[in-house]
Amino acid sequence: MLHKDDPRSVGGYRLLDRLGAGGMGVVYRARSRSGREVAVKVVHAQYAEDAVFRARFRQEIDAVRKVSGAFTAPVVDADPEAVRPWMATQFVPAQSLAERIRAEGPLRGADLRRLALGLVEALRDIHRAGVVHRDLKPANVLMAEEGPRVIDFGISRAAENQTLTETGLLIGTPPFMSPEQLVDSRSVGPASDVFSLGGLLAFAVTGRGPFDADSPFVAAYRVMNEEPALDAVPPPLREILGRCLAKEPKDRPELDELGREFARALPEPAPDDASTVTLRRPEFGQTRPVTLPPARRRRRLRPLLAVSAALVVLAAGAESWWALRGPDAPPVAGAEQGPSPSASSRWAPLPNGFRPWQSSVYAKAVRGPQALSDANGYPRCRPGGTALFCGGNGVLAVRIDAVTGTVEWRADIAPKGVSWDEYDTAVIDVYGDAVVVQELLGGGDGGEPSARLSVLDAASGRKLWSRAVPTDTGGDATVAGGAVLTPSPDGRSLVARSPRDGSARWTVELPAEHYCTFVDVDRRPFGSCAAVGGRSGAEGGTAVYLAVDPSDGSVRRFEGPLIDGDYIGVLDGRLLFQTVRDPDVSPGGTAGSSLVSLDPSTGARRTVRLARDYQGAVSLERGVLYIAGTGRVTAVSPADGKELWTAATTLEQPGPPVLDRWGRTLYTASLTGRVAAFDAVRGTRLWETAPRSAQPNLGDSATVHTVEGALVVLTPNGTLFGIDPGHPESTPAQG
Repeated sequence: MLHKDDPRSVGGYRLLDRLGAGGMGVVYRARSRSGREVAVKVVHAQYAEDAVFRARFRQEIDAVRKVSGAFTAPVVDADPEAVRPWMATQFVPAQSLAERIRAEGPLRGADLRRLALGLVEALRDIHRAGVVHRDLKPANVLMAEEGPRVIDFGISRAAENQTLTETGLLIGTPPFMSPEQLVDSRSVGPASDVFSLGGLLAFAVTGRGPFDADSPFVAAYRVMNEEPALDAVPPPLREILGRCLAKEPKDRPELDELGREFARALPEPAPDDASTVTLRRPEFGQTRPVTLPPARRRRRLRPLLAVSAALVVLAAGAESWWALRGPDAPPVAGAEQGPSPSASSRWAPLPNGFRPWQSSVYAKAVRGPQALSDANGYPRCRPGGTALFCGGNGVLAVRIDAVTGTVEWRADIAPKGVSWDEYDTAVIDVYGDAVVVQELLGGGDGGEPSARLSVLDAASGRKLWSRAVPTDTGGDATVAGGAVLTPSPDGRSLVARSPRDGSARWTVELPAEHYCTFVDVDRRPFGSCAAVGGRSGAEGGTAVYLAVDPSDGSVRRFEGPLIDGDYIGVLDGRLLFQTVRDPDVSPGGTAGSSLVSLDPSTGARRTVRLARDYQGAVSLERGVLYIAGTGRVTAVSPADGKELWTAATTLEQPGPPVLDRWGRTLYTASLTGRVAAFDAVRGTRLWETAPRSAQPNLGDSATVHTVEGALVVLTPNGTLFGIDPGHPESTPAQG
């Protein structure tokens, strides 16, 4: 809960809740203007004027930006020069290891193995980046379902940087600090983190640290002079941790050696938890193909949600073997692979003239202005024919030829003098030859943003028409029923406009003091409206639902209970949502425990419990729910919640899975552009590629688009590349 003295927004992020406070600052759960949830750390006011603390905070930002592996929380945004410096990182809805042990007791079996191997992988990424964490302790490890996440680099330093560590200044947590930190913190290296890892894992196994004491001074004395208390740790893990806790850094094992020893000493997952398990799946043709709303596959129905619709949309554990491979492993080959793509008829024909290519959203355009922003732009694209249309934070809308990778135009639509830090574009939909773009203008430093809808000619990028739209009431613009739906300036009504010229077709009055969001359900607009300022998911809360006839705007209204969950898509004419167990839980909460479907004609709803909790990016494709998490892709039947198959991958933080045009092959891609293909019926992994993009410092995911028989992948740093799925290893032409 926010305190009365807490700010309500920081750097354009609306603060939702306090996650905790530490020596340097306060951490909040916050939401960006696009709906992405982040963790925002703000330096305490009393330290903001201290040059040393400012420098230390800049050092923390630099350290986290250098490290962005699968087991850390990457930086999303930061301003170390603000009056109160702040940093936003990916929000991880999970308990800390300290909270987990306090609530459930010591770890055992596969959970302990996942923790140990995940932390080895995390430290490997941290040290490869030239950073030493220096405060690895149970409170700084989040127990996410896909694997542990190391956070809080507040006292870390780059290996070559000694300037901020003063002699006699003790910074750290004594029971988990190495002897060299206590003697001369300027001399610590990667071996210091290995010492802390040994103490942390001893705590995970026993519930107590190996040097615990009532006084931090006594704990420090024990670290320096006594042997660790490891009697309660079972062999052979005891011997491994004893070597990690050696007083001399040179006597501690290297991380690669530790990974091998933990893999031998800790139990494997249960025999029935195979890397690929084929369960059951209805044959294609038994389920009616689903038509997803073209502009809102992951559309967020705001009145119905209480959790972020970004990456964390369901909750599941990652395969522990992922930690042994790491993001730098070569493409997978072996027994799980299917038949050679070149010898198979599975692949659809490529677009005429297609060859593999690589380019960027920020590449030079053939027509229009050149890129004006290329940092933290969160670009997103929508397909239209054989082109992609993209926008993002500080990004002018662009058209990219999916056959060649050429940036064909960049739209010159931004107002003169606009601040690029406060200008966002989102391509709402591509309808025929019209590209519908919503622009967000201003809103930085807690100010109120304004917005407008601009419709562009798909061929040239020329603006056809635009309208101001409200940002606080009335809802967002969308495309449904063949019309562009825009709220009136006062938010009291909804106007359906022609996509080509903006002429009004009909108007619908909206419920007073309600926020409404519309989606396309089988080419019919359907709206959900909740009271402004009301809490989604409140017990007994109701929503007003609007089923609109697209021919004349006539409306059938009914009320029903609020659905607390993320909108996934349309299944057999019904809206499908994933719901959460407790919408008010922040760290440690679980998500995706059930599915709720809503009949837009009657308001009737059905609930299906899932077989287990999942975490990952989700999509509904041809009547099947596909979930891609770090280390695992799963297919689930939305009819009964049971798993159809699950398959292991090496993908780190993959984006939403997509099917090819025939429904035979499923694709998903990682942050670094590593792409994996699976047989959609059996779950067999067909191939995985090497990375195509640098690891970004962003809390977003990659997206895959199918363009006829080709794939186009967009990574969070704006890299785009086209792939021939029949020959994924082909070298791309540089755009």
